[in-house]
Amino acid sequence: MAGPTFTFSPGLSAAPAAAPAGGDDLVRETTTRDFMKDVIEASATTPVLVDFWADWCGPCKQLAPMIEKVVRAAKGKVKLVKMNIDHHPEVAGQMGIRSIPAVVAFKGGQPVDAFMGAVPEGQIKAFIDKLTAGAAPSPVDQLVAEGEAALAAGDLQTASQYFSAVLQQEPDNLSAGFGLADVCVTAGEIGEAKEILATLPAEAAKDPRKAAIEARIALAEQTADLGDVVELEARITRDPADHQARFDLALILAAKGHRNEAVDQLIEIFRKDRAWSDDGARKQLLTFFEAWGPKDPATLYGRRRLSSALFS
Repeated sequence: MAGPTFTFSPGLSAAPAAAPAGGDDLVRETTTRDFMKDVIEASATTPVLVDFWADWCGPCKQLAPMIEKVVRAAKGKVKLVKMNIDHHPEVAGQMGIRSIPAVVAFKGGQPVDAFMGAVPEGQIKAFIDKLTAGAAPSPVDQLVAEGEAALAAGDLQTASQYFSAVLQQEPDNLSAGFGLADVCVTAGEIGEAKEILATLPAEAAKDPRKAAIEARIALAEQTADLGDVVELEARITRDPADHQARFDLALILAAKGHRNEAVDQLIEIFRKDRAWSDDGARKQLLTFFEAWGPKDPATLYGRRRLSSALFS
């Protein structure tokens, strides 16, 4: 299936063409004008990592040499494109990048995975190995992956079993702990989710996944008094331009774990009236992306849909 076409507006920057950052074609700087060529078109044949950074960002400077080293060590399996968001803010803003460093992987012209922060070199390598199918997961990682797949498919019982099995082997496994908390939030068991987060080891406090789950908990508590899905759907049927009903429906769907459907409702508002509620639909999408985390399939789905709507 063909991906969305990225067409940049005439008002965006027309800076000079970017040059390779390290004297080769594996690592290069890009501009808004060249993003189509350097990322969208290039990723049709080779996965491309886009590193959103800025001169003032200390963690960006920590990440840069590590990610460049790992990309070059991959010997052409992946390319790295660096974009300074101070010089070229448009793409990052349109994609909802709120904090840096942020690395988004593109494949076949589409964002397919992401991570945030100055992660360790080993984690960067694992990220690239996964992207290029270059490494087999460990048995524990496979269990976590199965749990994440079940969660994404809405099979909460199976996801819970996988994450619990990992925690029996590795009680401090953050991925399994966050996954089980995610299951609880999706099931509406907010108290249990809070208890799981409270039992995670101290290093979990700095993990962006913890903040994302806490944001989902806050969203679930926020939507408790918004009404029910049937009532809101009836309002939309009577008046498809009832954007407030559609917006409230999106919040409830997201709180219940129907993330793609929530994205679809907000995109519908955005397409019909971008200015509604002071750009409220797009802002809520960005809030969802932050709550769900950059690697969540619904975040990637939402970014693709938002990109298509922005650049069509």
